[in-house]
Amino acid sequence: MGLMLAAGASRRFGSDKRSALLADGNTLLLTSLQGAKQTFSHLMLVLRPEDDAVRLGVPSSVQVVRNPLAAQGMSSSLVAAVKVLRGAVEFAHIDAAAVLLADMPCINPSTLASLKGMATADSIVLPSYQGRHGHPVIFGRAFWPELISLQGDAGARRIVQRHAERVKVLQVEDSGVCIDIDDSEALAELSAKPV
Repeated sequence: MGLMLAAGASRRFGSDKRSALLADGNTLLLTSLQGAKQTFSHLMLVLRPEDDAVRLGVPSSVQVVRNPLAAQGMSSSLVAAVKVLRGAVEFAHIDAAAVLLADMPCINPSTLASLKGMATADSIVLPSYQGRHGHPVIFGRAFWPELISLQGDAGARRIVQRHAERVKVLQVEDSGVCIDIDDSEALAELSAKPV
């Protein structure tokens, strides 16, 4: 299961970065979704209430979750997704969920598959590239109650730190796990080379 967070305000970017075009003509959001769909058979995408999923090019196979508290920060989007995940009978068999960020289009699907293969209900799995921890982070079901209690814009970093003994780190040669497009300079740098 993949949970992609895309309800941010793109303040540092200056416009809606989800619709920003990459060198191949696809949008940032669509590229991130396509990469995740290659690994995760079910994908939830968290959007703001006013977002037009069709205009954003969201495929019909992606489940859209609306976050009415998006202005409160990234954690509120994660909380919204995990609440849907925990409350749906059809996901009762899911042991773990990958938290993906919509502004990280360069992650190799083979990296996602390797991370997914390490996931268990009682572990946290994350990639590391040249000593830097990256995304996505996969949280086993045992940690979902803590995810639901998150607040603010800190994300789930504190949960990872609190349960360091349950964290599995996959060393990767995929720099994409650390490349996020936060501003126009990052987009220009990415557009200068193929994704």
